[in-house]
Formats: sequence, structure tokens, C-alpha cells
Amino acid sequence: MTSESAYGLWSLVLINSLVFIIFAFSFTRPRTARDWRSLGAFAAFIVALFTEMYGFPLTVYLLSGWLLSRHPGLDVFSHEAGHLWPTLLGIKAHSHFDLFHLLSSALIVGGFALLASAWRVLHEAQRTHALAMTGPYARIRHPQYAGFILIMLGFLVQWPTLPTLLMFPVLVRMYVRLAQTEERTMRQEFGEAYGRYAAVTPGFLSARRRQPHAPEEGEKPVAP
Repeated sequence: MTSESAYGLWSLVLINSLVFIIFAFSFTRPRTARDWRSLGAFAAFIVALFTEMYGFPLTVYLLSGWLLSRHPGLDVFSHEAGHLWPTLLGIKAHSHFDLFHLLSSALIVGGFALLASAWRVLHEAQRTHALAMTGPYARIRHPQYAGFILIMLGFLVQWPTLPTLLMFPVLVRMYVRLAQTEERTMRQEFGEAYGRYAAVTPGFLSARRRQPHAPEEGEKPVAP
């Protein structure tokens, strides 16, 4: 792709942003204000990402002088050069088939798969007023927030930009705070049952393997 056609493609910015936001919406089905804040933050990240990927390459523009000093003759405003990790490391393989892109695809697909499986369990839990403890909830307490983080991390591996790199830790912190608010609500609603579940189930990830929570008598687990 030449530098002349690599950017300024605002129709692609709109189409790609809508595709990923609609995908996320279909997998999370926001119902509460907390759900909408979670999706809204993810949508802001996606729009910022695709604006630089196909619209205006702010990050590449700011780094263009430094990139040319390291790689003379580089078509710095080509789409290939926008994949900054291979560009910085001088990797000559096609950017859509190198290790970074494959890792990115795995993280993004895994994040959406986690969102989808978590939503099925959570939807049934909300319908029956039960505590979601099965499927991905048997391993981590906040699979939906973890899914959003995985997807954003995947895009940072594929196409890092200064705005999304700055947004990422802020959004991770926001998801952690949303998770803490959600946990306070769950403790009020389910009392000791949630306390037992939380005691053996990590929030987002765990450094050691824990035994999945086994529902006690009177608890209503939701089938995955």
C-alpha cells in the first residue's frame, strides 16, 4: 500500500469502528449504567485506534523523523510502516503474518470468545437471580472486563499508538474500579455465598492455581 492511499480512509475508520463496537455490544448486551460505561470506554479506545490506523497517523507523524534516522529510505507513511513493532525491530516479513500479528489475533479472538461465554452465563444468572459461578466465572470473577482488556492488549500488539498506549492503563484502572463496585453490589445481594466464591476465585488472573468454587447447598449455580 502506498503512502498516498494508506491514510485518510475515513470510511474504513467508520466501518471498522462500528464492526468491533457492535461485536462487543452483541457479546455484552449492556443493561446497567456500569455496563454502558464499560462498553463506552472500549468504544473510545477502538475509535482512537482506527482513526490512527486508517485516518490520520498522529503517532507515525510525530515519530517520522526518528524513524527515518533509524531506517533511511523507509516509506514512513505506508500502512506497513504503521505496524510499529516490526518497523522498529526491522522485521521484513509481511506485517499481517509476522509473530506480532498472530499474537494480536490470538488475543483479540480470545477476548471476544471470553466476552461471549461470560455473557451467556451472566444473562442466565440475571434472569434467574442467581450467582454466576460457572463457565469462565468458575476461573475468574470478572471475565467480561478481562475480555475487554485482552482485546485492547491485542490491538496494542498489532498497532501501538500514543493515544491508545496512554488510554490503556487508564481503562484498565477503570475496569478494576468497576469490578470493585460490582463486587460490593454482589456482596450485598448474595452475602456469604459471594464471599465463599470470591475467596477461591481470582478477580482477573491468578499466580497460582485455585480449586474452582463448588456451590454449597442452597446456592443456585448457572450452567455455562
